Amino acid sequence: MWAPDKCTALPPKMDSRYTSTAGIGDLKQLSAAIPATRVEVSVSCRNLLDRDTFSKSDPICVLYVQGMGSKEWREFGRTEVIDNTLNPDFVRKFILDYFFEERENLRFDLYDVDSKSPNLSKHDFLGQVFCTLGEIVGSQGSRLEKPIVGIPGKKCGTIILTAEELNCCRDAVLMQFCANKLDKKDFFGKSDPFLVFYRSNEDGSFTICHKTEVVKHTLNPVWQAFKISVRALCNGDHDRTIKIEVYDWDRDGSHDFIGEFTTSYRELSRGQSQFNVYEVVNPKKKGKKKKYTNSGTVTLLSFLVETEVSFLDYIKGGTQINFTVAIDFTASNGNPAQPTSLHYMNPYQLNAYGMALKAVGEIVQDYDSDKMFPALGFGAKLPPDGRISHEFALNGNPQNPYCDGIEGVMEAYYRSLKSVQLYGPTNFAPVINHVARYASSIKDGSQYFVLLIVTDGVISDMAQTKESIVNASKLPMSIIIVGVGPAEFDAMVELDGDDVRVSSRGRYAERDIVQFVPFRDYIDRSGNHILSMARLAKDVLAEIPEQFLSYMRAHGIKPSPAPPPYTPPTHVLQTQI
Repeated sequence: MWAPDKCTALPPKMDSRYTSTAGIGDLKQLSAAIPATRVEVSVSCRNLLDRDTFSKSDPICVLYVQGMGSKEWREFGRTEVIDNTLNPDFVRKFILDYFFEERENLRFDLYDVDSKSPNLSKHDFLGQVFCTLGEIVGSQGSRLEKPIVGIPGKKCGTIILTAEELNCCRDAVLMQFCANKLDKKDFFGKSDPFLVFYRSNEDGSFTICHKTEVVKHTLNPVWQAFKISVRALCNGDHDRTIKIEVYDWDRDGSHDFIGEFTTSYRELSRGQSQFNVYEVVNPKKKGKKKKYTNSGTVTLLSFLVETEVSFLDYIKGGTQINFTVAIDFTASNGNPAQPTSLHYMNPYQLNAYGMALKAVGEIVQDYDSDKMFPALGFGAKLPPDGRISHEFALNGNPQNPYCDGIEGVMEAYYRSLKSVQLYGPTNFAPVINHVARYASSIKDGSQYFVLLIVTDGVISDMAQTKESIVNASKLPMSIIIVGVGPAEFDAMVELDGDDVRVSSRGRYAERDIVQFVPFRDYIDRSGNHILSMARLAKDVLAEIPEQFLSYMRAHGIKPSPAPPPYTPPTHVLQTQI
């Protein structure tokens, strides 16, 4: 929210002009407009290249998605690193939105990790695979096997990609297991056991879904309790087979198989009882030895179901979402009188900022019941005296910077273009700090603040901006940065903090609060046509619900109960005779 410079707190009770509330009906409207299925993609590899001299490779898989318009590859996420193996089954999955009508190009790059550096160029490249999400989903059993390529003259192995549509089960389970009298596998000393959990697939194969920690030097381990979503464990199907394998950990990655057993969510949900003591069986040993009974037992110690609250639960309970728009008016955007400028005042069509504002604004507007947005500009010289401002009201009224809907923001933006002089430097910190001042005054979960910055990505105050983001990460706020124009957006990707958490002077952000979206990924080559409004909507809002929930969880704030649905009074009909 924007207000005069001296003001640092919101009035305790705000009138409707000062609030932007996410209405439940609006959210339903928004999701109805986005026809996508959520798909979980699992990654396994076989016979990877061995790049380590004295041990096996330590692989990681990095997923890239391709922008529809720009065709640029952008990192989507990374699996965990698995030490000493050429046949990894990665536990960490990729959850993607599947749009049936769109071609979604994916690239899976594999690396042998040699250090703790997040910079991929510091690690050995093991090859890559290109495919589409449709190819994975459309393969038999939604299981796609492809050769890994990318290193001339070398056989790089195979990747196995499995997709499963996610159901909307919101339960999570807290479980704890122990074991007794496991087989001794180490020549010197006892075993170092760990458990691996798999859920069954329709074709009889299994998908890894959890690994416990290793408990050293014992045949009677007690593993730490762990939390797993019911979706990950069985995708909401309570009778689906769950297979649990028991291994003895070895430093070189050749973990010794102790045995296995199967169960289901329904069986586990009985909790600690005689039904949840399982014999660990090694089929090879059983086939060879007549007197073999088992390789030990595993016992379920506790089973607790928790229902995860959703973003929608808070909105239903009355939490208000306050959107603020901030627009970059710096000289790096080019002279608005010139057609090459991102702020070009074209009488016949929207300029780059106008297009991005309209498209993204119409998406966020769906979250907002009164459609009143505080709208700011930064980096311009203001009339009449030419002072430089890094937070000015687009409508010229610092006491009431609210614009009526995105159309009102657009009008104020074009009006400002005619009166201010594009200047600089490009400082993000003042507008972030401004919204943070309001967010810091209401931390009880009744309000959440979202700052939408539209910029060409050329930033002058990177250190101060990082400091502002680290400070704001403790507050109920998120920042969406929409990049317009053809510039390199490396600085914006760094602020996004998906791979490396933003830090300032040795302090790390408590949570990721920045979402960066390059607008050019969604427009055609002419720059005048949006290729997929649905995908733009998904990507702009992708991280807000989780960022919102991470704040509420960290501060122990539960959603307020939703008010009862309105029932109109019943009128007794009197029949005239």
